[in-house]
Amino acid sequence: MNLILLASTLFAISACTVIRPGEAGVRQKFGRLKGDVITSGVVLFNPFVSRVVKTSIQTKNLELSITLPSKEGLSITSQISILYRVDQKKLPLIIANLGLNFEPIIANIFRSASADVCAQYYAKDMHSGMRAKIEEAIKLKMDENLQHQGIIIDGVLMKSIQLPDGLSASIEQKLQAEQDAMRMQFLLEQSKLEAERKIIEVKGVRDAQKILSEGLTEQIIRYRSIEAFENLSKSPNSKVIITDGATPFLIDNQK
Repeated sequence: MNLILLASTLFAISACTVIRPGEAGVRQKFGRLKGDVITSGVVLFNPFVSRVVKTSIQTKNLELSITLPSKEGLSITSQISILYRVDQKKLPLIIANLGLNFEPIIANIFRSASADVCAQYYAKDMHSGMRAKIEEAIKLKMDENLQHQGIIIDGVLMKSIQLPDGLSASIEQKLQAEQDAMRMQFLLEQSKLEAERKIIEVKGVRDAQKILSEGLTEQIIRYRSIEAFENLSKSPNSKVIITDGATPFLIDNQK
């Protein structure tokens, strides 16, 4: 009785499988894929004639280290991340055409696509703001070969670019020269602004003196002299005034 129970238990365990979140599966009976794609839950099947083929449908990261050609014929070493996932609706097609070990196929298609794309750009472009454009072009070219087969490329990331030593030094020198030129331009602009400020200041002083000199007529000067003498007459200190009748000269006896 115990043997029968044990055998029944083992059969029940072997006749079911669990499709977990992030997975998809499809039944395979007598070597042929049957039924719809299963995305979650417990799946029962006859272990003697069928099985459930399942795989992850989550986004995966394929890391590659590759040498890329440039337009001028240089070899650029780069670390690449290819983000891809399986189209669960096309899982039977993937299993039938590619199998479940399809990462080498993705890697080979990437090598071909990246060689075609990078050969259109100069090495310095891969080390500048053109990198995003190159990544997008490689992704689109890979989609042409893989999307109809059920593999979706979410992104191609060129994480590091190692340029030839001579070219790398040239780019650094160019960037340094551009920064020096920008700094010099800034200093010239500052000097120009300072010179303009001084010119405006000098013009202001000159205009003020001109206005003042034009306003000091002989009548005004005489009127101011009279005011000065009136104030002087109110002072308790003794003063000596020398005048020719036109211009007074004041001597303070206190000194």
